[in-house]
Amino acid sequence: MYQDTIAAISTPLGEGGIGIVRLSGKDALSIAKTVFRGKLSHRRLNYGHIIDPDQGEVVDEVLVSYMAAPHTYTREDVVEINCHGGPLPLQRTLQLVLRYGARLANPGEFTLRAFLNGRIDLAQAESVLSIVSARTEASLRLAVQGLEGRLSAAVRAVRSQVMSALAYLTARIDFPEDEIEPQDIVQPLSKALQSLHGLIATADAGIVYRQGVRTAIVGRPNVGKSSLLNRLLRQDRSIVTAIPGTTRDTIEEVVNLKGVPFLLVDTAGIIRSRDLVESLGVERSRKAIEQADLVLLVIDLSQPITDADREIMELLGNKKTALVAANKCDLPQQAEPEGLGWEVVHTSALTGEGLAQLEERMVDLALGGRIFVSDGLMVQNVRQKEALERAGRNLSQALSGTASSMPDDFITIDLTAAASALGEITGETVQDDLLEAIFSNFCVGK
Repeated sequence: MYQDTIAAISTPLGEGGIGIVRLSGKDALSIAKTVFRGKLSHRRLNYGHIIDPDQGEVVDEVLVSYMAAPHTYTREDVVEINCHGGPLPLQRTLQLVLRYGARLANPGEFTLRAFLNGRIDLAQAESVLSIVSARTEASLRLAVQGLEGRLSAAVRAVRSQVMSALAYLTARIDFPEDEIEPQDIVQPLSKALQSLHGLIATADAGIVYRQGVRTAIVGRPNVGKSSLLNRLLRQDRSIVTAIPGTTRDTIEEVVNLKGVPFLLVDTAGIIRSRDLVESLGVERSRKAIEQADLVLLVIDLSQPITDADREIMELLGNKKTALVAANKCDLPQQAEPEGLGWEVVHTSALTGEGLAQLEERMVDLALGGRIFVSDGLMVQNVRQKEALERAGRNLSQALSGTASSMPDDFITIDLTAAASALGEITGETVQDDLLEAIFSNFCVGK
């Protein structure tokens, strides 16, 4: 499957200045020469035209680059055709290269080939996806660190210590008659476990920076949810009127708070209604609460807490990641939000009072009180975290077995499992189904 030549449009569809059709594989150059009229030199940007060889028709005026293996992204021959950025020239160019021998690439297949051909490891490949989807400078910085191999280097250092101890114990098992010089494995394994715990401690914050925090803004009608959203976004995104029920559907926007991406979901006011459209909006608001990582419950300080407020609080259940935004604090206070069970921040969407404190508390809740260090190493996804935790458990069991003088073959089982789990992060022990799951999240053309 990975011996054929693949092709895809590697830029977003739509109108733009340029669009790129990328080919990779042993036939990339010959296919390009079939459809390209012009001189095609290695590592040069070559001017010419894409033509339909069957009809002699010029499809587009283009610039084409050819890069020979192994000094390419995939370590295969790569051709990139820079077309005008309209859907039609891109699609026609793609159809031509497919007609003359290329296969349409699967999602992430270019990066998958880069991994399979040894240009990058699996953690670096995942960082490519993180770079593409980065929403803040902080998340981009972390993704670039991953692509540079910083996480891979840390994991390999731990795995090397585990493999060294495993090799020693295996030698003692396989050659009991030989005099194998005693070796202390407790100290290096303890150091390895300490390093693992340090990496695991960064995972939750790293995942937040990469994936963002889905935040539902909920409350009864006219308490200021949309006004608060507009304040957080620093722009008028939601319609704000004095008429209750203006928002009838969920509105989603991303905001960068201290480097953490928050996906803010402005929901319809939650009330009982016979209006079909309004009731559908309310149902979507309920689902937004269920799916949220963080909930901002907005109440109106200028009015006493109502039964409608309490019904919404019941929907939150025992969610720990919730904040009460006590809005309209610029008006005489009638409500007593303290004692509701969640932290309360007094705000005014009208004047901006309390907004900085609200943002600070949102970030603190998202990161669990951790402080982000710009050049610090962080684990960036759940798969990596789970593999590290598994390796940590196996390593702890191996150390416990050593302390209780268990037979070497029992300890090697735990060390083998730990090494395998660590290898899953870099791709040294990865299975095909896991690769398929990881790369299916990429866009076609990357």
